[in-house]
Amino acid sequence: MKKLMATLLCAGLLTTGAALAADTVMVGGQSMFPSKDIVDNAVNSADHTTLVAAVKAAGLVETLKMKGPYTVFAPTNAAFDKLPAGTVETLLQPENKGMLTKVLTYHVVAGKWSAADIMAMIKKGGGKAEIKTVSGGTLWAMQNGPMNVVLKDEKGDVANISTYDVFQSNGVIHVIDTVLLPK
Repeated sequence: MKKLMATLLCAGLLTTGAALAADTVMVGGQSMFPSKDIVDNAVNSADHTTLVAAVKAAGLVETLKMKGPYTVFAPTNAAFDKLPAGTVETLLQPENKGMLTKVLTYHVVAGKWSAADIMAMIKKGGGKAEIKTVSGGTLWAMQNGPMNVVLKDEKGDVANISTYDVFQSNGVIHVIDTVLLPK
């Protein structure tokens, strides 16, 4: 696809804006630009306002703006809504910053791992890949069908990846439907 876009662009049959649009993914009603970092894209997603508020409360904005690369499994607002009543509000209180930071960094992996990379790891692991997170915890990736990767956390809960390969200047985001929790 990118090769076709480049050919059309060189031939003058496609504008630069259209070529850029081909490399972007829509998340939360907004384009996620590969030229922007994780934070600068996430703040524009209507589906990730809770995650952005949590990242700000934990003081992780500058970290996620760094070079990285990072792979972020980004829970949607609906994922946070599935937590027991009052959980998000409690985590956002200043006295719970340490626990909030642990939960958020449990969703981050060092490196830039595409869906193809994760699926290759699962295949190599005989159906399961163990993933170490920035928080020091462990996630397990498995496939639920040929094109569906799920993540299991240390508590046994499972998150589906709903949007894959949202590439950023400092990594990649995979949108998930459940908040992952460490022990």
